[in-house]
Amino acid sequence: MGKVFSGSIAGKEIVNIDGMVLGRLDDLTFDVQTGRLEDMRVRPDRELNRIQYREEGRFVLIPFSSVVAIKDYIVIDESRAVMDKPFKDKASE
Repeated sequence: MGKVFSGSIAGKEIVNIDGMVLGRLDDLTFDVQTGRLEDMRVRPDRELNRIQYREEGRFVLIPFSSVVAIKDYIVIDESRAVMDKPFKDKASE
């Protein structure tokens, strides 16, 4: 994947490989020490089964590593985006 400016993807729809709409990109999170993009904060579609994703308030978090293409839509490989086991907040340990 080549270089993309964050302003050009803000608000884009996020779809899985099958074309199902998951939601719309709200924001990106990154690691300030490494500069690595970590997650996309997504305003989920009403039909999305949110239980398989990490949540942050009314948003779901989708790992940026699951992105396979950015064109008219942001396409993700859902097998790399869903949780294998429930998310455990490290701050609560």
